[in-house]
Amino acid sequence: MTLRRLAPLTALAAICVSQAFAQELVPTQDPGVARAILISKPEVGVDVLRVELQPGSTRSIHKHDDVKFHLFLTLSGSIELTMGDQKVATKPGQAYFLKTGTPHGFKNTGSTPAAGFEVFIREPKAAAANGDPADRKRDNQGDAERNAVALAMALAAVQ
Repeated sequence: MTLRRLAPLTALAAICVSQAFAQELVPTQDPGVARAILISKPEVGVDVLRVELQPGSTRSIHKHDDVKFHLFLTLSGSIELTMGDQKVATKPGQAYFLKTGTPHGFKNTGSTPAAGFEVFIREPKAAAANGDPADRKRDNQGDAERNAVALAMALAAVQ
């Protein structure tokens, strides 16, 4: 990979990591589970969350019918990811893709706190007031897909 290509990924990884630790974690409805919204860009259809789980805590089974793609990436700790009927002992740095509407949840099976990133790719919300809406939608979809790939590569490089 050339230095020219590596620079944007390095910058994106640095932004995500610095934001991951700078954002305040907010408790969820599941005891011992907290999250922080790191990136929310509805105009390109990308949301990134940092999730922290205390030992033994579980994010209850849920699904997202409004996403095109959903990526889960374990950062640290021992996380068991449930995807439909399948349970997977995740590995830090490994990305796990979930299809639209897949029931899923995760559990910290270790004795120390665990953390992960969730990346959601949705249909972009039109932000521009001028131009052909079909052109904006195509441009936004292309941006969202490029952003998702770059983000996944950058997040995987963090480990």
